[in-house]
Amino acid sequence: MRSLLAAAVQLDVMPAEQEGNCQRALEMVGWACRSGADLVILPELFLTGFDYSARPEESPYPSLQPFRELASRTGTMIIGSIMTASMRGRLNTGFCLDGLQLGCQDKVHPFGPEKSHFIGADRIEPILTSRGKIGLQICYDLRFPEVARRLCSSGADLLVTVGEFPAERIEHWRALSIARAIENQICHIACNWAAGGGSIIVDPLGRVLAEARPGQTVICARIDPDLQEQARAALTCWADRRPELY
Repeated sequence: MRSLLAAAVQLDVMPAEQEGNCQRALEMVGWACRSGADLVILPELFLTGFDYSARPEESPYPSLQPFRELASRTGTMIIGSIMTASMRGRLNTGFCLDGLQLGCQDKVHPFGPEKSHFIGADRIEPILTSRGKIGLQICYDLRFPEVARRLCSSGADLLVTVGEFPAERIEHWRALSIARAIENQICHIACNWAAGGGSIIVDPLGRVLAEARPGQTVICARIDPDLQEQARAALTCWADRRPELY
């Protein structure tokens, strides 16, 4: 795979202000696309925030249509999460818009009060895209190393986390984001919302390529998927795992 220019859009997500969130997101994603980004990451529930009165969407998710058109027109992959409805209940669904194609992975672990409003995923799988397999996890999932490990052991080429981590726990977000990259020897893009800040792009060696302060902003870095193979060859902890014991 060729190197990719990744952008994390650290959006100011305002609950119950879907129109304003959408407009800001489109402007910032559009800027990243014009700057040559190959993939653009948005925060968790970037359209609604945790507004539990918002109506969850059913496929084909009409709120994503302007982003679908932008992805198709520019060739940029767009990643984020939205509220969706399923036969099982309401879900926090992570998505990858790859041209007109849409791949999804639901949030595995609802956090705290979310448990009264969302159900968790019933599977953990990377999303197959034109830019390889994307291992997508959502916010609280970052605290469970099993999620990232399952995504990576299933062949993920890139790990992505979308979140709304609060500012008071941002040191946890940073440490966990770097740890998930190091322990899986994989590039990790972790995009948080503006109120928490700390969006970060980490390479498979644990080196921070870009990092944001709190506030609405976009960070970019060029990532090299081939570095994963090089990192795993240089330090063989991935090959030395003993999953039969754990």
